[in-house]
Parts: sequence; structure tokens; C-alpha cells
Amino acid sequence: MSDEPPKRRLNRAQKRALEAAEVAVFAKQYGRKAQRGCEPNDRKYDREVERRLSRMDPRRLDALLRDDED
Repeated sequence: MSDEPPKRRLNRAQKRALEAAEVAVFAKQYGRKAQRGCEPNDRKYDREVERRLSRMDPRRLDALLRDDED
């Protein structure tokens, strides 16, 4: 028998909020300016998120990027 509590499943709103937060972090890391005198390709961001965003429907991506604007 395991002493671990049962895992909670996320509802639709929680999944969307989590995805929007992940996109916001990616956009901030991806869009930052290069540091002066450093390697221009030193940016650290999640390549898997980049891959998913490049395949995402543009309207859905726009909605995720504008999630906090209402």
C-alpha cells in the first residue's frame, strides 16, 4: 500500500491558466534582449514549449498571450 495521496486532476480552467502561465514565461524569456558583450544565443527557454507554440492555432495562441487582459 502506498502512503501517497491520490493525484488531483486539473479542470479546464486550471489547465488553461497553467498553459497561459507557461506561455507567458516562454514569451518573456524568448523576447529578452541579448546581453551586451555576451553570446547572442545564450537565451535559455524551453524548446518543447517553442515546438508546441509553433504548431498551435494562431487564434488560440493569441488568446493565451492575452489571457490576463480583460
